[in-house]
Amino acid sequence: MPEQRKHTTVSIPTPLYRNIKKRIEGTGFTSVSDYVTYVLREVLASLEEGTSEEVFSKEEEDRVKDRLRALGYLD
Repeated sequence: MPEQRKHTTVSIPTPLYRNIKKRIEGTGFTSVSDYVTYVLREVLASLEEGTSEEVFSKEEEDRVKDRLRALGYLD
């Protein structure tokens, strides 16, 4: 039986990769992949908590959107 892959590849914009690489310098993260995996696990865990109350105020939501734009996720 062939060995199953434990990881897969996900493409992100090069500027975002560079930004993350700079951000993790001097932290405990040894690679961009480790950091992205950590962030995605945190996001998914918070979503799985299933709170029905408002997570962000309008102001907080706007700040998150601005940050996502700066990171290249939103146009």
